Amino acid sequence: MADKNKLVLIDGNSIIYRAFFALPLLNNDKGVYTNAAYGFTTMLLRILEEQKPTHMLVAFDAGKTTFRHSTYKEYKGGRQKTPPELSEQFPIVKELLDAFHIPHYQLANYEADDIIGTLSKHGDEQKWDVSVISGDKDLLQLASEQVTVHVTKKGISDMESYTPSYMLEKMEIKPEQIIDLKALMGDSSDNIPGVPGVGEKTATKLLKQYETLENVYEHVDEVSGKKLKENLTNYKDDAFMSKDLATINRESPIDVKLEDLDYKGFEHSDVRQIFTDLGFQSLLDKLGGDGAVEEHNEELTDLDYTVINEITQDMFTGNEALVVEMLYENYHTAPIEGIGVVNEEKAYFIPTDIAVQSETFKQWAEDASFKKSVFDAKKTLVALLNHDIHIKGIDFDMLLGSYLINPGENNHDIPAVGHRMGNKNVRFDEEVYGKGAKMKVPEQDNLAEHVARKTKVLFDVKEEMEQQLVENEQHELLKELEMPLALILGEMEHTGVVLDVERLENMGQELKARLDEIEASIYDIAGEKFNLNSPKQLGPILFEKLGLPVIKKTKTGYSTAADVLEQLEHEHEIIPKILLYRQLGKLQSTYIEGLLKVVHKDTNKIHTRFNQALTQTGRLSSIDPNLQNIPIRLEEGRKIRQAFVPSEDDWIMFAADYSQIELRVLAHIAKDEKLIAAFQNDLDIHTQTAMDVFHVEKDKVTSNMRRQAKAVNFGIVYGISDYGLSQSLGITRKEAKQFIERYFESYPGVKQYMDDIVQEAKHQGYVTTLMKRRRYLPEITSRNFNRRSFAERTAMNTPIQGSAADIIKKAMIDLDQKLKDEKLQARILLQVHDELILEAPREELDKLKEVVPEMMENTVELNVPLKVDYEYGDSWFDAK
Repeated sequence: MADKNKLVLIDGNSIIYRAFFALPLLNNDKGVYTNAAYGFTTMLLRILEEQKPTHMLVAFDAGKTTFRHSTYKEYKGGRQKTPPELSEQFPIVKELLDAFHIPHYQLANYEADDIIGTLSKHGDEQKWDVSVISGDKDLLQLASEQVTVHVTKKGISDMESYTPSYMLEKMEIKPEQIIDLKALMGDSSDNIPGVPGVGEKTATKLLKQYETLENVYEHVDEVSGKKLKENLTNYKDDAFMSKDLATINRESPIDVKLEDLDYKGFEHSDVRQIFTDLGFQSLLDKLGGDGAVEEHNEELTDLDYTVINEITQDMFTGNEALVVEMLYENYHTAPIEGIGVVNEEKAYFIPTDIAVQSETFKQWAEDASFKKSVFDAKKTLVALLNHDIHIKGIDFDMLLGSYLINPGENNHDIPAVGHRMGNKNVRFDEEVYGKGAKMKVPEQDNLAEHVARKTKVLFDVKEEMEQQLVENEQHELLKELEMPLALILGEMEHTGVVLDVERLENMGQELKARLDEIEASIYDIAGEKFNLNSPKQLGPILFEKLGLPVIKKTKTGYSTAADVLEQLEHEHEIIPKILLYRQLGKLQSTYIEGLLKVVHKDTNKIHTRFNQALTQTGRLSSIDPNLQNIPIRLEEGRKIRQAFVPSEDDWIMFAADYSQIELRVLAHIAKDEKLIAAFQNDLDIHTQTAMDVFHVEKDKVTSNMRRQAKAVNFGIVYGISDYGLSQSLGITRKEAKQFIERYFESYPGVKQYMDDIVQEAKHQGYVTTLMKRRRYLPEITSRNFNRRSFAERTAMNTPIQGSAADIIKKAMIDLDQKLKDEKLQARILLQVHDELILEAPREELDKLKEVVPEMMENTVELNVPLKVDYEYGDSWFDAK
């Protein structure tokens, strides 16, 4: 029996719905909602591991209308419209299934239940071992000796397995009686009427006595209870119609056969790629695998290159491609493995020690009249600065060029760009170096050839890439914005920001004492000590000893996840303390201990890396460590910024940030007269919106009205739906929908912009920012509603968010130049989205108060004024 066929059938719609509502509304760095896809995939991995299917299928509903609607047009009526944040994830789930090589199927006029019912019957007849997985108990009617129905309980992490014997023990009915049960009691979720006044208990009692619906009616005169007998008699037609509606069609006209569902497993590389695209880092870690690299068995043509032992001036023509090769991502600490230089005449590989010790190489690198094409100007600048070489004359950056041309691509390294441009005369880095822990430097001959080939590809494709940028009207964006910014960011990263290690260590000790105090308080309330970080120990304390209501169970016991505890926050005094303990514990481990791990031991500086080629909107991100994400909601989190201090005595930190820049950009782009007037008159935009939407005078605007208006203002920028707003404000979807409608009535220019930009995207296939940054939206004309909806929302948001990102980038360039022109010592240290952090001598403070707002507010001209607020002090905290 070891080789018995195992068929797994998954109710796709049901599991995706469960996942969506079980997990917080998450989106990845591209703005794509992923919580349902993430939850579904988590469950899928578990199913594959536990069930080990030989055959498999995920069934989906084909549409809203089925053959059941011809019987009862109100079938499934009254259901709320599917939130767009969920609809958009169905195509993603199907792409995931394709990556896993798992068949999926839908059939017009039928439901997923009918597909599963038909295939489970075929499997049953063949004596296969069949597992049906759903969140819907309707499918219990399929259970048999061969078919087990697994039903998700609260959330998606726990399932209950139903066999005929288990159903008889737990529910006191047989699988085939599920249909009769539904016929009698109805089902509000599917709008199946049933018989009024008959609940599960009464229906079960009737079926235990009479077996079937038909037999109940044959003996209806014997039924005790006047009202029950009366309802059964009066609603007989509804009962039999309900039975028809609840019956799964196990003879559906499907065109898939059991043998079509053969499942042989998946290729790790396929799944790894889509997990990377979606940002499923934790699932990537779970995926494991051997990390094998796919070979690209292209025949490489010969390349004539020279390994240099002595650098001479005649090697350089004034138009070179330069590659500074580093294996590891963190170029602040990674060594240079070698340097490639290519021009029209020759290709060279220069060993690191030869290059960095050569005065001739330094002179060439620092001579701005010698033009250099590079891959990643920022990395090149920092890597050479570490060897006291300050490169100048960079006139092309392949990484940034590729990013502007293909912002949706994840891989912009030289081989990937070369292959996309049709130049495949280079191996991929993974083929030469390996991946992850297996990475290593090859022998010099192989290293030299690989670096020379990469540099040659860079040299060869530069002209074509520049031409493409010119055609896209993006050449200026590269040359005047992204490349100058890359060099500024490189200087910022190399300079670093000083961390007061002693102060941070003291904070850590204070936080540890606070955690100990909260821990003792929790033990006192619980009446015993236990491991606070163990859900297995915490669960019984909360749900057994203290008797709190159980929200969700997991495979190993009670769920004590944050979303569960937040629902219980007002149920018991212990819950807020546990939540605070966790928040402070994360501060301690992620930020205090995390920052202390990465601070340079000799300089006490932190050198974050700004990723300039990641987001499709053009926003910068910060990694190793992420200094854009230090939590500020808790006082203890804000205090962490006290440890960021100036690098010189008697210097100060100066922080300047744009006020509501995205809303100001919206006013400009949408040309909405009322929105423009509000900003031109320097009104509080959230109060003004509350006045317009609630139709009240200024003195009647409450703090709650302003809070709601603020959520709508910022939500509109991100294409928020009624569902998203209802979740944000804790109101009903109906109220949220009315709120959005009133907003658009108040600001018709915004509504017109939203409609126009979608049409523009459909016409040209992309949208642009004010500075011509593009975001391509190939799915804007998709016939699939969900894909199209996401693309439409993205079309509305990208010009706003992307233009705001471009504006602060230009402000950084203007400000940096102004500081140099004024011969000030002040320098930019960090960019945190809409905020710039500088350090400067105290005597330059008055000049900064004048220069910084002037440069930031006048960097572009809009229909509304840009407004900058600034603060300063002895630390980043004091400057905020």
